[in-house]
Amino acid sequence: MKQALIVIDVQESFRQRPFWDETEYPAFLAQIQPLIDSAAARDIPILQVFHTSTSADPANPFSLASGHVKTLKELRIAPAAVFHKTVHSSLYAKDENGASLQDWLVKHGIEGIIVSGIRTEQCCETTSRHASDAGFKVLFPTDATLTFAMQSPSGKHYTPAEIRDHTELVLQGRFARIVRAADALAA
Repeated sequence: MKQALIVIDVQESFRQRPFWDETEYPAFLAQIQPLIDSAAARDIPILQVFHTSTSADPANPFSLASGHVKTLKELRIAPAAVFHKTVHSSLYAKDENGASLQDWLVKHGIEGIIVSGIRTEQCCETTSRHASDAGFKVLFPTDATLTFAMQSPSGKHYTPAEIRDHTELVLQGRFARIVRAADALAA
């Protein structure tokens, strides 16, 4: 099966958000970087997606005018293609010529994707659900995704570990196969 690695929203924009927390960042980097390196070594296409805002306000960290829509400085990546999105699913992201990520995958005969990036329960999970519904086999190495603590409307606090656990619960066997980053390319 021909695969591609999708690296979603691993961008400096998030450092500008009030919820950014460095606590789990080193562990995330320790998983995603070897995954990227291993994919490159195996000639598996690496597709990078950036979340952008339609706003031109440089104060908005997701605006292209902010200068923050760029790869997190600690990550080394040489993507086969780069896409920008304004919605949660990366399959809608567009390249510089206006082609969608989904179009790119189909054009290149990709049958399976490996989803990694920021945020576990938002763009990574949404991309996985959309890709599964579009007929792609989805691997979700949760340890190669990053998220942050959240509070529900009822006031309950959720840790990143609890959020990851919930994402695994709702994706496994329905939309994706949950794997460890170290095993994603062998799966």
